[in-house]
This record gives sequence, C-alpha cells and structure tokens, in this order.
Amino acid sequence: MLRRLATFAFRRRRLMVFGIWIPVVVLIAALSGAVGNNFRTEFSLPDSDSSDATALLESASRSEAGINSQVVVKTPKGIDDAAVKEAFDRALADIAAINTVPVTVTSPYEMPTQVNKDRTIAFAQISIPRSDRNSWLPVADAIREATAPLAATGAQVAYGGAIFQEFAMPESEALGLLAAVIILVLAFGSVIAMGLPIGTAMLGLLIGSSLVTLVSNVMSMPNEATSMVAMIGLGVGIDYALFIVTRFREALHDGLSVEDSVAEALDTSGRAVVFAGITVIVALLGLISVGLPFVTGFAVAMAIGVAVMIVASVTLLPALLSMVGARIDNTSWAAVVSLTLAVVGAMAAIFAHSLPLALAGIALAVLVQAARPFVPALRAPLPHRAQNNHQHTVWWKWSRVVQHRPWTSLGVATVLLVLLSVPMLSLRLGFGDDGNQPRGTDVREAYDLISEGFGPGFNGPLYVAITGDAVGDKQAIGKFVGAVSATQGVAAAAPIPVPSKDVSLVIVYPTTSPQDEATSNLVHTLRTDVIPATGVDAKIGGFTAGGIDFADYLGQRLPWLIGIVLVLSFVLLMAVFRSVLVPLKAVLMNLLSVGSAYGVIVAVFQWGWLADVFGVGKAGPVEPWAPMFLFAIVFGLSMDYEVFLLSRMKEEYHRTGDNGTSVADGVAATARVITAAALIMVCVFAAFVLAPDRQLKLFGMGMAVAVFVDATVVRMILVPATMELLGDRNWWIPAWLDRLLPRIDVEGKHHVHTIN
Repeated sequence: MLRRLATFAFRRRRLMVFGIWIPVVVLIAALSGAVGNNFRTEFSLPDSDSSDATALLESASRSEAGINSQVVVKTPKGIDDAAVKEAFDRALADIAAINTVPVTVTSPYEMPTQVNKDRTIAFAQISIPRSDRNSWLPVADAIREATAPLAATGAQVAYGGAIFQEFAMPESEALGLLAAVIILVLAFGSVIAMGLPIGTAMLGLLIGSSLVTLVSNVMSMPNEATSMVAMIGLGVGIDYALFIVTRFREALHDGLSVEDSVAEALDTSGRAVVFAGITVIVALLGLISVGLPFVTGFAVAMAIGVAVMIVASVTLLPALLSMVGARIDNTSWAAVVSLTLAVVGAMAAIFAHSLPLALAGIALAVLVQAARPFVPALRAPLPHRAQNNHQHTVWWKWSRVVQHRPWTSLGVATVLLVLLSVPMLSLRLGFGDDGNQPRGTDVREAYDLISEGFGPGFNGPLYVAITGDAVGDKQAIGKFVGAVSATQGVAAAAPIPVPSKDVSLVIVYPTTSPQDEATSNLVHTLRTDVIPATGVDAKIGGFTAGGIDFADYLGQRLPWLIGIVLVLSFVLLMAVFRSVLVPLKAVLMNLLSVGSAYGVIVAVFQWGWLADVFGVGKAGPVEPWAPMFLFAIVFGLSMDYEVFLLSRMKEEYHRTGDNGTSVADGVAATARVITAAALIMVCVFAAFVLAPDRQLKLFGMGMAVAVFVDATVVRMILVPATMELLGDRNWWIPAWLDRLLPRIDVEGKHHVHTIN
C-alpha cells in the first residue's frame, strides 16, 4: 500500500501539496480559529478525602474551597501601629471589594494564628473560587494595587500562593527548531535535506495543534495541551521525516530514479515510521489507564499530534521529495553560511532579546548571497557525502569494536545504567512548595517571611471540613481542635467561621513545610488515628492534602501504566520482528533508559545533588505526574529508535543471512539519523531546565537524560553487543507463536541498483 501511495504522491505531487495538504491546513486552522477552544485543567481526584472536603467546603463557600493565597506583611513598627493598621485594614477592604471574582478575606486582626508572637509579621488569607488561570491575573494585579499604600508605611509586603505564581513555558520549540537547523545541516551537508523534515513537521504541527483545539470543545483538555503537542510533535515529526529523507538519498545514490527512490523510501523507512508512530501512540494512550481527566486530555492531545506526523510523513513528504528530486544534495557554501548567520540572528532575537544582533545576522546573510556571484568559494558545492558506503563510516567501525568485545561492552553499559538508576529506589512522589521558587519572586519572598514568622508549615495549611452533629456545637468543635492541636507535627489549629449551617471549618497548620515527608505522614495520622478517635465526621482537604492524595493515587497507578505499556509493546514488536528475544531486549533496554532518567531526577531534585548548579531551590519530592509522563513519552521515543535500528538490521539480515554484518550495517546506516534526531530532542528538553519553575526543570532534565542515554549507551553499545552475543537466536520464534501472531512487515523490499 505504501508503494502505491508513493507512486501517487510522485505522479500527483502538485495535487498532493497544493490541492490537498495546503487547503486542509488552511481549512482546519480557520475552523479552529472560528470555533475557538475550551481548554480547562481538571485536577479532580474522585473518591478521595480531599475531594470530599473540597465538595463540602464548596457547598458552604465557593472561595473557601477555591484558590488560597496570602498577603504577608513584615514591619518593625509592629502591625498594631496606628498607621500600619489603618493602611492594612483599608487594603483588605479594597481587596474584599474586588468584583471581577468573589474574594474572601480573613484578616490577621480577626485571626490570632495569623500573627506571629512579637506581632511584627502577619498575613491575610485571600481566597477566590476555582477558575481558569487567566482569570487570576487581574485579581493579583488588583491586590497589588490595593496594598500599595501599605508598603508606603515602610512595611515589607509580599504575596504568596497560587494567585501570584508566574508560570511561563520556555522557548523550547524555538530552541528545538534552531538546534534542528544547525544539527541537520552539519550532519547531512544539505540545506534542502534539512528543510524538508522541518517543513513537514511544522505543517503537521499546525494541523495537530488546530485539531487539539477543536477536540478541547468535546472533551477536557488541559491548558498546556498545545505546548505538549508542540514538544512531542516536533520531535517525532522531524525524526520520521529525517528517516525517510535519508533513505531517499541512499536510493538516489544507488542509482535509482527519483520515482523509484521515493517508492523505496516509503516502502522501507515509511513502514518503520508507521509502526514506530503506532508504538508511540500506544505508549501515550496507556496514560488513559491512570483514570484522571487531565492525564487523559494530555494523552489524547499528544496522540493526535503523533498521528498527524505519521500521515504527513507518508503523504506530504513523498510529494515534496518528488518535487525536489536529485537537487536534494545541491548545497553551496553560500547557502550554509547565510543560513548559519540567519540562525544566529534568530537566536539573538529569541533568547538575547537583541534586535541589533538579529538585524546584523540577517544583513550579513543577505551580503553573503549578494557576494556569491563574485566569490567562487561561495558558489562551490559542499563536499559530496556518500550515503551508502557504510563500511567506511565511523559508526560501522564502532559497531565492530563493540561486537568484538560484546561481554565487556555489555558489562560496562549495564553497570553504568544500573548506577544511574539506583537512586530511583528511593523515589518519593509529592508536590514541591514555593520554597523552590527563585529568590526575588513574590511567592518565594512570602514563603520565606511566613517561615520566619510562623514556621514552614503555615505555607501549607490543612482545611478540615466537619459535618454531622458537631456542626455549630462550640464545645464539640473545641474538643476536636484540642485533639488535633495535641497531635505531634501540628503547630496550631483554629476554627474558621463559614456561612453554612451544615459545615464547619477548622484550619490546621503543620510544623513542617508542605513538601516534607513529615507533612504527608501527619495527614495520614490525622485521617487514620486522630480524627476517628474524636468521633467527629471530618474530611481533610486543601491544596497540601490534595497534593498528598494525588501523589498516593498516581503512585498506585504507575505500576499499572508501566505494565500495560510493556505488554502491548512487547506483543507489537514480537509481531513485527517475528522474534521473542528481540522485543524482550527492547523492553528491558527501554526500561533502563527510563530508569536512568528517574535516577538522575531523584539524585538532583530529591537528594539535592548539584541542585545549585541547575538552579533547584531545595531538595524535595518528585512531582507525581512527572514519572508517569516521562515513562510514556520516553518509552515511545525509545521504541522509535529501536524500530528504526532493528528494522534496518533485520532488512540486512534477510538480504545477507550474516548476523554480525547485518548488526554493523544496521548501526552504520541509522546511527547518524538517530544521533541527529536525539541531539535535537535533547536541545528541546534541555530548554526546560533553563525555566525558573521546578516542575519544568525536573521534566526537562528527565527527558533530556533519557533520550541522551537511549541514543548513546543503549542504541550504540547495548544493542550491538546483545545482538552479537545472541547471533541467529535473535530472530528465533516458536512455530506455534509465529502462526498465531499477525504479520506486520516493516522492512518492505529493498531494490539495489547495480551500476556497471
């Protein structure tokens, strides 16, 4: 089917590009813009104590069950100073009068637990209903404006909590594209060969993002869904197109016509791309097993992005290759120099925010092109890069070195990956707190002031919703507060008035910070021992307790996710490669890649190794969503590289029957593509490490380490070593299992043209 599709794309290339793809892109983008989006992040966790507490509090007051933040004041005069008190009261009244959303204000003058012992530090509790992040921005601005006169009294004013958090995604997509341009030109010596994968990926990304925007109107999609689609879509889109373009160039250098080269590229590498994409989609859709709306939304969004890239690679790209034809290798030094200067200018504009540097880069690029007719060196083509003489490449020689010492290579690589994975054994899931934010930010300043005046636990209060006979009974509530206050790990507890006859609220402040393990232990102790002993019907909620429930839930679901994805991937690989050992090795090696990533993020973010180097605020738990998404995405990308490498090895094995040669040829034929693709992905993910947000740093580092390890240690050492040790047994499968499995051919037919 793919060969027929290639023939159609070649003979109807203008129809495919200008009659089908361009109109489809315009139509879907226009439809997406007209319909709009309904992105929303649903963090609901059904059947949990914190969810029950939130529902109860919401029935009493939407604000109490909503987003809680603080205005923190420190003044050497003391908060009882007449000028300070007057300004503070006026500011709180102005905050309560904000009409963009309902705002509930709890004054420190009414709540003694919100004033420290020497009365120099106090905080007001600000609560708003749960809503979209964008609706918080005007509230935060209005609060800052209302408290400006308070700062004029000489008091230090800080703003803490979710309302004032600044969340900005790094320019990872831009960095990825810039890295792709430079890496692909250097690796393949052709501007056209570089441009086709990037152009295909960009068009696919436009459609994928538009489709996700449309789908957000019929199912829950998180606010950051399009960013995740861009991240995974650009990565796999460039990978897939690059793999097909490389095979097309090889066929041309074999002496095949343009039409036959397009057909062979699609019938060989195109098959591998389709299957590799399916394995990525399977890994991503495995996230649905977690059973949370926002996780399902991310999974579906990323799966849509990958599916579009597959379609673009096997329909749009063949048509573009047909238009370019043999000119794909025609690149002069002028083109490379101009492109490099333009890229440097773009980087200056994006990252250095320097317009003069950007304009200088563009101007120099134009001058180079203008000087081309007068400078022979600029008109000279780049040296011809042989695509097919694999046995004279450094990668072929490297593979033979590994194959000649397979046990040593296997041992060294395994020990390295196991050492990197060891910290994973102490993995603790949980949400970091605002103490991890960069110094100088509002939320970090507020966190530090509250910790100074009251202790770190006041940054993560627990909200206890009480129902039943105790509601309205001051004596019963008092005994309950006394029992909770006497619990080890509790700094203070106090009842809070709410406008309800059915629910009472008690706020509990731990002695430890929200991200500390001791705080998690306290919540579990209160739920299992203290509250049942009081006889009061109570549920613990709030952001801190909700985060603990969320971490516990995902910790329980993570093994199921891993198991489902592993089993499905094993069966798919077994059907493709007609082997038992090859898919088993692939699954184990991909687990080592993921394990290495887990180990590194535990060492840096949980243990605090090199924390200052990477700008990590302090040691703390690993965000509970990160291992789940890391596994799904990294496992899918690892399978991409595995399919590309093994499909080429099996193709050579079928052609020659020599396992050793087929392994070396497979590595040599795919190593440059895999290495270039991996470098691009590492650059994309490493951009997240530059972000100020701890969660983005953690996710970016995990992804970058996993891809780097997989493309180097696993693909270039472990795979050739194990393939050499097992020999022909690599392709063994029991006859009964061979008959049972469906036949999926990813090698296609390789046509070698002999030139006399």
